[in-house]
Amino acid sequence: MMDIETLYKTYRTPLFSLAYRMLGSVMDAEDIVQETFLAYGGLQDPAAIQNERAYLYKIVTNRCLDLLRSSAKKRELYVGPWLPEPLIGNAHTEDDPSGAYLQRESITTAYLLLLQQLNAVERAIFLLREVFHYSYEEIAEMTGKSAANCRQIHHRAKKSIHFDPDQRPSITVAEKQIKQFASSLLEGNTKKLLELLSENVVFYSDGGGKVRAARVPVAGSNQVGVFLQNLLKMYAGAFSYFFITVNGLPGIRIVMDDNMQYVFSFAFRNDRIEAIYSVANPDKLRHV
Repeated sequence: MMDIETLYKTYRTPLFSLAYRMLGSVMDAEDIVQETFLAYGGLQDPAAIQNERAYLYKIVTNRCLDLLRSSAKKRELYVGPWLPEPLIGNAHTEDDPSGAYLQRESITTAYLLLLQQLNAVERAIFLLREVFHYSYEEIAEMTGKSAANCRQIHHRAKKSIHFDPDQRPSITVAEKQIKQFASSLLEGNTKKLLELLSENVVFYSDGGGKVRAARVPVAGSNQVGVFLQNLLKMYAGAFSYFFITVNGLPGIRIVMDDNMQYVFSFAFRNDRIEAIYSVANPDKLRHV
């Protein structure tokens, strides 16, 4: 049996990774992980827990489900496109075990948005099976459903998640493209900008009704190009920008002179930018 400090060091990262994928919120995921270890530390007889790992995952899963159910109405009333809170940080190398759970494709903005198509229980079962490789019997114990039901829900959820990780370029290529994207935009090089964008590119902007942002997605390379160039003209000389890692891929952070900020992440297909995600809602950027 591990002591609580060893448990925390061992399982904090994967538990956070599960909660973040479930919720799309960095801050809520961190809170739930902290609450989970507090709950575990408050057990009268922790020695009675036969599988500490499964017990911790069960607590996190159920707390995420409770939070998703309680906040469903708030999501329905959300102003404009909803995007997950950006996860900022250096990309982990494959030989870094502490970051292994955050390195996979399932942490990208595009994948997190696909997960939103699933209801809360489907999402939990899908992630526990697909990403964390639990057996259906273990998932049944965590979710209070039968193993056969969990198997059925997983298969149904997997059919609805269409994600091709091979479409994602290497980190090096993606970084080069994002830097070219920024420079072509700043230099007014429309030809180069359109070469970098897929013809069907979509720009999503999440301001949550709290800052100025497009309340409907902008679609098409020409429309997105014009939209971005108009934004640049509007705020010329009034911002700074930085290249950062967002959800495991190269991204951009823009800080305005009034301290308002935007975090951009990107999705790719056939080595061109297929989607641009801009988070500006200040509630979603408090951790940045």
